[in-house]
Amino acid sequence: MKICIVKLSAMGDIIHAMVALQFIKKEIPDAQIDWVVESGFRGVLENNPHIDNILPVNLKSIKTKKSEFFTQYKILKAYSKNNYDIVIDAQGLLKSAIVSRIIGGKIIAGFDKNSIREGIASLFYNKKIHIAYHENIILRNVAVILEPLGIHVNTRLLDAKESYLFFKAEPKLAKPYILFVIGSSWESKNYPKEQFTSLANELNEPIFLVWGNEKERELALWIETHTPNAKALNKMSFDELKSTIANASIVIGNDTGPTHMAWALNVPSITLFGPTPARNTYITNINKAIESSSAVNPYKLNKNDFSIGEIEPNQIIKTIKEIREQQTKISSL
Repeated sequence: MKICIVKLSAMGDIIHAMVALQFIKKEIPDAQIDWVVESGFRGVLENNPHIDNILPVNLKSIKTKKSEFFTQYKILKAYSKNNYDIVIDAQGLLKSAIVSRIIGGKIIAGFDKNSIREGIASLFYNKKIHIAYHENIILRNVAVILEPLGIHVNTRLLDAKESYLFFKAEPKLAKPYILFVIGSSWESKNYPKEQFTSLANELNEPIFLVWGNEKERELALWIETHTPNAKALNKMSFDELKSTIANASIVIGNDTGPTHMAWALNVPSITLFGPTPARNTYITNINKAIESSSAVNPYKLNKNDFSIGEIEPNQIIKTIKEIREQQTKISSL
């Protein structure tokens, strides 16, 4: 069977969907799995033994250069020559639905109109999956990718999942260390720098700060100058980032891709939520979420909601202790 998954962006969304791959390979070991992704995020998928071909596109380039439409269309038409048995749109946007239709397949699968914000996308599918939009994001990804293949995975199997991000970079940091993910795509999703600093000073353990752009680098350097045990790391490739997260004792961060990598790598984590819903992560004994008091509507997110600042550092410290107690129990079994 030749399977093509369309999940273009962003980092966290791609990570959430990748968990399905191991279950496909267990049930259909001879399946060919290809993945269509925005070229800037292909590094998230690289080195994964469950992916046969990464198929990059650069649809974002069309926004600044309209003639790129024809270039990207030609790329997608070239991918259509792979003659897929099934193309699965795991994104659920009009853009990704059009991509799925251009690539084509005997079956084009995706969410039904009541399961996504851009319901018009469902018109492009001939196999439709229903799962409530407010449902956990990992469960939604698992459903839309696996159900069209006749594969059903419950939470017990998800709890026992294998680590599914792969890398070649060797560890560079001495263990143990805590990793702070200090940035995100929205300012209101970011835990305040002053509170990250207070948390670091309270923990009094080696802490490293990861960042993704110049603004976040300045933020990391500010935190570094205000606590003796925190250090801003250099900018990293996706491969280096995966390696750094895989070797952390715990990852603490905002609702963003690098924080979600921890769950994918079976690394303890605490994800902090303000204007976005906690359905964006998967809770386990070692992966926790702390939410602000905001009532979040997943259909209409408020980018002016800065309530994440309500979360006190002592809440995070308490959760760290709970996670470490769970780790001790697990190791003693």
